[in-house]
Amino acid sequence: MPADRTVTVKQIASGNGHKPGQQATLIGLGLNKIGRVRELEDTPSVRGMIRKVAHLVKVEEKA
Repeated sequence: MPADRTVTVKQIASGNGHKPGQQATLIGLGLNKIGRVRELEDTPSVRGMIRKVAHLVKVEEKA
C-alpha cells in the first residue's frame, strides 16, 4: 500500500463494557469518545487495530 493512502475512522460506539484490549485499541487509534474522528495512514498495523474494534468504529477510505 502506498504511504499516501489514508483512512478516516470515526468512533460510533463506546468502548465501555468491552474487553480492556478493545478499549486500549481505541485509545491507540486516537479515539476515546463517541463522535471522535481521526485520519490515519493506511498501514497493515492500523488495519489490524481497526479490525479489532470494527463493531465500534466506522471507516471511510481515501485515496
